[in-house]
Amino acid sequence: MNHLRIEASTPLCQLQDQGRFGVRHLGVTQGGALDWVSARWANWLLDNPAQAAVVEITLGGFAVEADADCVLALAGADLNARIDGEPLKPWRSFVLRQGQRLQFSQPLLGARAYLAAPGGFDAPQVLGSCATVVREQLGGPDGAGRALVKGDELRFAGAAAGRGSVPELLRPGLEGEACLDLVMGAQLGEFSGQSLFDAFNSPWQLDSRGDRMGIRLLGPALRYQGSPMISEGIPLGAVQVPPDGQPIVLLNDRQTIGGYPRLGALTPLALARLAQCLPGERVRFRAVLQELAWAEMQAWLKRFAG
Repeated sequence: MNHLRIEASTPLCQLQDQGRFGVRHLGVTQGGALDWVSARWANWLLDNPAQAAVVEITLGGFAVEADADCVLALAGADLNARIDGEPLKPWRSFVLRQGQRLQFSQPLLGARAYLAAPGGFDAPQVLGSCATVVREQLGGPDGAGRALVKGDELRFAGAAAGRGSVPELLRPGLEGEACLDLVMGAQLGEFSGQSLFDAFNSPWQLDSRGDRMGIRLLGPALRYQGSPMISEGIPLGAVQVPPDGQPIVLLNDRQTIGGYPRLGALTPLALARLAQCLPGERVRFRAVLQELAWAEMQAWLKRFAG
């Protein structure tokens, strides 16, 4: 079994897969790669299953050294990756020779890069997934929710030649202001008319107060005029509005229930795009019908499979 030795890491560098499902009724959140699209492309480059474990590298500060020649793949953000000082761009498979060092320093475009190995990285399965959820102490290299640290070994047993690169036309665009599709929710009509206009016609700025649980957006204050709510289940991508009127987009490590009113929920493809936005960047919401969002998702999955 081959391995990569971690030479540098941060608490934001974690083992992830596509997530942990069928357990939310137990109060267990799903976890998984925030930019699931890039994670899936990284695995595609090596003919891995979509659920194979990858390393989610957020904002850089990560480095590994190979114990033997191996083929790896990289997708998602450009975090100024370098092999022994030579630049390495994402969206491609590549060879890391024995003793070579792969290092990620800081974001040049996007926020999260995904590193894949043949067959996926080896990690304990907890409730059907190795996805790291630090708060719930689940997944990760030890099965107890620990992030990757210096000295860890990332083991993998597969072998692959690699597909080369993701066709440029199929790579998600990470430049410019992101337009995020939002499926309208049950409480939408309980917000003031001005708030609804502002929600879909104003830019929103990503606050620095954000993590894998949720991202806070800064902009015009939205006013909810309905009755107090009883806590209910929260879907991935829910856009909830607390009393201060500043929306919070709930992500993979969110709590499973909540009582704040919601504008709706972002589509899976919109969530992948949001995961690549840095604090201070601006985004906009675009209202879509559930049927259209579903059709777009199915079209993407077919295109990916092809």
